[in-house]
Amino acid sequence: MLSWLLAVGGAVLAPAALAGNSAVQAVQDVLAANKPDPETLLIGVYKELGANHLRTAQEKADQLVEAYPNFRLGHLIRGDLLLMHTRPIKTLGAIDGPQDKLKNLRDEAMVRLKSLRERPDPALIPRSLLQLREDQKHALVVDAKRSRLYVYENHGGRPKFVTDYYISQGKLGVNKLKEGDQKTPVGIYYITSQLSGARLPDFYGSGALPINYPNEWDKLHGRSGSGIWLHGTPSDTYSRPPLSSDGCVVLTNPDLYQLTSSVEIGKTPVVISESVEFVSKSKWDSDRHTAARLVEDWRRDMESRSTTRVMENYSRKFKSDRGEDVKAWLARHLPFMSGVKNLSVKLSDATYFFYPGHDDMIVSTFTEETSVGRSKSLTRKRQYWAKEGAQWKIVYELNI
Repeated sequence: MLSWLLAVGGAVLAPAALAGNSAVQAVQDVLAANKPDPETLLIGVYKELGANHLRTAQEKADQLVEAYPNFRLGHLIRGDLLLMHTRPIKTLGAIDGPQDKLKNLRDEAMVRLKSLRERPDPALIPRSLLQLREDQKHALVVDAKRSRLYVYENHGGRPKFVTDYYISQGKLGVNKLKEGDQKTPVGIYYITSQLSGARLPDFYGSGALPINYPNEWDKLHGRSGSGIWLHGTPSDTYSRPPLSSDGCVVLTNPDLYQLTSSVEIGKTPVVISESVEFVSKSKWDSDRHTAARLVEDWRRDMESRSTTRVMENYSRKFKSDRGEDVKAWLARHLPFMSGVKNLSVKLSDATYFFYPGHDDMIVSTFTEETSVGRSKSLTRKRQYWAKEGAQWKIVYELNI
């Protein structure tokens, strides 16, 4: 009777301003009715089945589909439970139906169960989040392998786990390269705006949060495409299969509504990874120290007024957005160093990230204040550091 549950994930752990279209109205109805969390109900069904409490599991499944009539996975599980009263069920989705749609629902059940079983330890930290600015209150971390979006709060400089959501991604997975390839990009992005569901087709649900794909690293490597959003689902659909979008990150409408409270336009980073690595605080401290040391050594070399010392920070493979090598780049950006005696370089508002998809690349962004006598200039700068052998070198740099 329980073989289908074991087949899709094994034992389950205990769970730790929009208006307009019909999808938005559905969200408002959920909030007004103070409905229970659907994933909590789903977990309850799994737990009762695991304990061989078929009747209680049936009651929870009934409650789930009554509260969320457009939750197709909930209906499928409820149908299986009804069949269990008459005969053994060996697979999820024992009812007759289109095999492609049943496969999609089985895939959704599998990733939901797996993500609950492999839920990250709150004491661990995503390796990518090395340092946020003081005014960046939250960071969003997308784990494509787990079909999960994690929300982290900037808690005194240390990322602190807040919550997580089930998500759908591109039909052909991740590592977007070009327009129309139906893949979700991997990289570090920022929320650029918030679009109300009232102004969007129902397909996008209760709203959308566009991100800045392609970013500068994508453009440097010839990646194309546009219109990558975090958005909701149509009003007749509670959630979509894990691989079902044309490249966007898709959440349920209630989850998207909740997520918007953690988002600040232009500030909130969205780190999209194929698989998120979680590390201990001691490892995170060590990596953050490494990132800060690289930038501080670069600052001191700048202040030394030695072009030779500054150039030692840069890779021979360095290329600017204009295609310049390191000599041409520095010649254009450091002409003031010749003959200068009193040069001061101060850095502030730094962020550090490990770039997803590259085990040894750190992205540092900071404000550089350069003073020569009474003259001062402020520049927001971003550097991409890659490990070459035992040394870290800047492979790309730009003023933003």
